[in-house]
Amino acid sequence: MATEPISPVARLTSYAHGGGCACKIPPGALENVVADLIGAPVRDPAAELIVGLDDGDDAAAVRIAGGRAIISTADFFTPVVDDPNDWGRIAAANALSDVYAMGGTPIMAINLLCWPMDVLPYEMAGQVLRGAQEVAGAAGCHVAGGHSVDDPEPKYGMAVTGVADPDRLLRNDAGRAGVPLSLTKPLGIGMLNCRHKNTGEVSREAVETMTRLNDVASRDALAAGVECATDVTGFGLLGHLYKMARASGVSAVIDAAAVPYLEGARQALADGFVSGGTRRNLDWVRPHLASGVDEGELLLLADAQTSGGLLVAGEIPGGTVIGELVPAGDAAITVR
Repeated sequence: MATEPISPVARLTSYAHGGGCACKIPPGALENVVADLIGAPVRDPAAELIVGLDDGDDAAAVRIAGGRAIISTADFFTPVVDDPNDWGRIAAANALSDVYAMGGTPIMAINLLCWPMDVLPYEMAGQVLRGAQEVAGAAGCHVAGGHSVDDPEPKYGMAVTGVADPDRLLRNDAGRAGVPLSLTKPLGIGMLNCRHKNTGEVSREAVETMTRLNDVASRDALAAGVECATDVTGFGLLGHLYKMARASGVSAVIDAAAVPYLEGARQALADGFVSGGTRRNLDWVRPHLASGVDEGELLLLADAQTSGGLLVAGEIPGGTVIGELVPAGDAAITVR
């Protein structure tokens, strides 16, 4: 049923210090925070952990009886667009993507909502939740409850549970030299979202890209026998590729001219709409990078994406080949 739009006191994105996955804690700092948690002992574990914190994969996975794996993830962020329904749709697609990135099928999600209850109307929160419900429903995933808190800054996302074949997971540590790299969505989302936050200008192409599920790409990767993949979100293409190459013990080569971008992304860069998260991504990867392109091109490749596509070690229908994995060398990533 259609709902009447809510007129907020101000634009929704104005209530957040940043937007979307650009608000992530910097990757290097985050790794330091969780370093002591890796391999922590568990007394009498009820299931076998097969993917955990070790390589920073997209979600956690355990093997259970019956030859199945349970995949679990959580993702939430501040408003990335002003339309509350679109924000909910984007956040849901983004959370579900972690399950798809590991070759799983999402089966249940719960809402995670932080809301400034004395500032923004509850009707707007309802629009966010309905948008998320719409996308989860299209994915065949139940949304069953959740948790909410009063918070000066609005945040929304989901904790998602999925299932998979434990012997056919897509992992970020399974890359092999000689395999092409494919990208399933264009980059530039972060810069267009930064423009939107600062000017109110909406890129419908960016919204459509962020709300599009990665389900088909995940199934196509499994059908093609792919073993290694990740999704491209807040750490940018370079950040997520670096994690893949490091975990797999290989290096990567990117053909910058082959990387697809959303319309308007380069103009947004030229106009200075570069998030702090994007700059932090590039700073983290730079010591492991050999580059033959200019700084602007590197910022585009490090752009903090929200609900981006899959980065697949292999070729799949609809994917764009942007480079390849190669034997480990002096640089983890070479951009040419």
